[in-house]
Amino acid sequence: MNPPSLLALARQVGLNDCKLKQGFQQVFHTTAFGYLRHYRMERARQLLMDSEVSIEQVAKMVGYSDRSRFAAAFRKEFGVNPKTYQLQWRSEI
Repeated sequence: MNPPSLLALARQVGLNDCKLKQGFQQVFHTTAFGYLRHYRMERARQLLMDSEVSIEQVAKMVGYSDRSRFAAAFRKEFGVNPKTYQLQWRSEI
């Protein structure tokens, strides 16, 4: 996962970066980076639920090279460690 910078994205849609940030905030009620972070965590959650992929592989698949940073971001988003989430989900099915 390698998204474009805000400046590159603004150029692609024909806006300056300030207008892009303002418009994004108005439409999505979050920053572009907040949206991306939420998207990545939702994708990670799905991967943890739908497959037998390791936590480290999930982290890499959603753009984290460091497993501990991924775990911290996941915990911040969902209030639980990725491994705990994965184990809880598997015990429910």
